[in-house]
Amino acid sequence: MSTHDEATLNTNYLTATKGWKSWAFTLDHKRIGLMYLVFVLAAFLAGGIFALLVRTELMSHGPTIVSGPTYNKLFTLHGAIMVFLFIIPSIPASLGNFILPIQLGAKDVAFPKLNLLSFYVYLCGATLTLLSIAHGSVDTGWTFYTPYSLQDPEAATKVLYMTLGVFVLGFSSILTGLNFLVSIHKLRAPGLTWTRLPLFIWGMYATSIMQVLATPVLAITLLMLVFERVFGLGIFDPKLGGDPILFQHFFWFYSHPAVYIMIVPGMAVVSELFATFSRRVIFGYFAVAMSSLGLALVGFIVWAHHMFTSGMSEFANMLFSALTFLVAIPSGVKVFNWTATLYKGSISFAPPMLYALAFLFLFTIGGLTGLFLGTLNTDIHLHDTYFVVAHFHYVMMGGTVIGFIGGLLYWWPKMTGKMYHFGGATVGAWLTFIGFNVTFLSQFVLGSRGMPRRYYDYLPEFESLHRVSTFGAYILASGLFTTAGVLIHSLAKGRAAGRNPWGSVALEWKTQTPPVFQNFEQTPIITKGPYDYHLASDEELVEDLYAPDAAE
Repeated sequence: MSTHDEATLNTNYLTATKGWKSWAFTLDHKRIGLMYLVFVLAAFLAGGIFALLVRTELMSHGPTIVSGPTYNKLFTLHGAIMVFLFIIPSIPASLGNFILPIQLGAKDVAFPKLNLLSFYVYLCGATLTLLSIAHGSVDTGWTFYTPYSLQDPEAATKVLYMTLGVFVLGFSSILTGLNFLVSIHKLRAPGLTWTRLPLFIWGMYATSIMQVLATPVLAITLLMLVFERVFGLGIFDPKLGGDPILFQHFFWFYSHPAVYIMIVPGMAVVSELFATFSRRVIFGYFAVAMSSLGLALVGFIVWAHHMFTSGMSEFANMLFSALTFLVAIPSGVKVFNWTATLYKGSISFAPPMLYALAFLFLFTIGGLTGLFLGTLNTDIHLHDTYFVVAHFHYVMMGGTVIGFIGGLLYWWPKMTGKMYHFGGATVGAWLTFIGFNVTFLSQFVLGSRGMPRRYYDYLPEFESLHRVSTFGAYILASGLFTTAGVLIHSLAKGRAAGRNPWGSVALEWKTQTPPVFQNFEQTPIITKGPYDYHLASDEELVEDLYAPDAAE
């Protein structure tokens, strides 16, 4: 190896090579993770803007800012962009790509070229989705339910582009999942046994299994939808002898595991945060690890609890209702074990920990309200109301998105080499938490009173609660923009971060900040668990917030 090559390998990944080509054709998992991060954040911004427009329209009954057809397009775009372009890839593709190989003690993922391919496949899928918007956008809802998505003549080209876009995005998800599975099995550092794996890796492992096994079902379903749309096959359209309920079965057989593809990574992140900021071993480590695999398993057998009002037999309804309650077991294991971890811990209320605590509160509400929807007699009343919208958002945003932001704030110094302003990040966390609860707690009340979801207009009796929800959305947006401003400011004005700003004993904080090109100067040898704070020396637990030579 030449002297130049050695210098490159021992230089941090941001400065090892320069020029746009070094990013466009990079095989470095850290750069690919950053590129994913930029695009998923852009999708988050777009989906959030559509959400604000929807909430603004619903501030008062009657027309407010848009027409009925435009409203349908806005909530469809909000759902499709948030689910397929942001939430599903947010943690695995960005944070996972960056952190997982470092936590394994590896130089990269198992298949670096496949990793880069997955990124460009994601961009291709996003481009096809944008083409559907250019043609006027889809108004079918993000689930593309038949027969409407088949029979609306004005939506033909738009549905085609949107479903093809989601079809292509699925391949990106599969490639990422395959890469992680092989990396976890084959690239662990010496001494990194299965019982010493960080819980973040266990979460990515369970998520990858679901991505690889469930995503092809969505791909086949959307492909059949495209074929029926183009060739007039009688698969889902009842006019041609098809069965629209079959589409729901196929769609939810993927989409319910997809719920756990979204939430398990958030759980994986907060496990790291609770351990670091309470300075304790995760209580019941192995039970928490296995609960991730338990969620992956149960996620495949409860899909039809979305379909209690679709005309299934009474036996099928009872069976899926009973199976639904199994989800509470692995979820409860996590919540109770996290709480036990906090008990008598040396808790630090740094900004990432605030998001971890918010996750614990919000996800618990999301999980408990799911009981009402899993019980047949209450689901009949609550189905397709704003209660479902609130429940879904407490799980997806109160869980996955809050976990994602917490993880981003936690690993931001490692990724960028910069520290952010703690005060600003704390204000952003509180605004986000307060705004979220104001937005969606009011929707639980709306749903219990019978307000149906996806309606452009409503009775005057619902107006006050809709206004509360809309004001909450503005507060939530202010919190998210505050957090974004804090992180952007840190890139330009932030002080250089130390090697281990949080005093963590996890492996990713043992390497340089930002990491060197090959992650570690020497392959690490693992001799203890990722959360063994009781075995750490006092020097290891010192919070190295700033590099010694950092300037203001």
